[in-house]
Amino acid sequence: MANISRKTNETDINAKINLYGSGICNISTKIGFFDHMLQSFAKHALIDLELACDGDIYVDFHHSVEDVGIVIGSLLKQEIYPASGIERFGDSVVVMDEAAVSCAIDLSNRAFLVYENFSQSGKVGEFDVELVEEFFRAVASNANITLHLSKIRGKNAHHIIEATFKAFAVALRRAIAKNERVLTPSTKGVL
Repeated sequence: MANISRKTNETDINAKINLYGSGICNISTKIGFFDHMLQSFAKHALIDLELACDGDIYVDFHHSVEDVGIVIGSLLKQEIYPASGIERFGDSVVVMDEAAVSCAIDLSNRAFLVYENFSQSGKVGEFDVELVEEFFRAVASNANITLHLSKIRGKNAHHIIEATFKAFAVALRRAIAKNERVLTPSTKGVL
């Protein structure tokens, strides 16, 4: 398991990840909805994840959500690169009731995020919808992955966000799938 401890004036985070686990997780950010989304991510990516975040949530949830994204992205980077013997590309479309979200991933060692057709306003409970993009931007930037997330349809913010986390999980699981026929998954010879 890769592990990281990250402490700033805004957050104190300790996390461990097993990229090829079974979806077991122990997560506490003190942000209930966000914990639920991270649990869904671990379960559907089949990644074992332990994460504890003590953040300045009395200010708002932004610092905790973004910094957790930084930590998860950093853990993924440690575990993925140098990429060898994996599929590299993964995609999925996940539905949750009326919502459908697509995700495409390239474990390219180049950070890029496309986040389209999502609302940036509103709340799910106390959780600001706009923080979802902040989380995925931090993950993509710190994992050095190219990540495309697109809402196909949906009205219920909870359903849309949960479909987004699950689509990311399934696409990542497919991208990290072992394939012994693939040495370095790039014509460049290195990622």
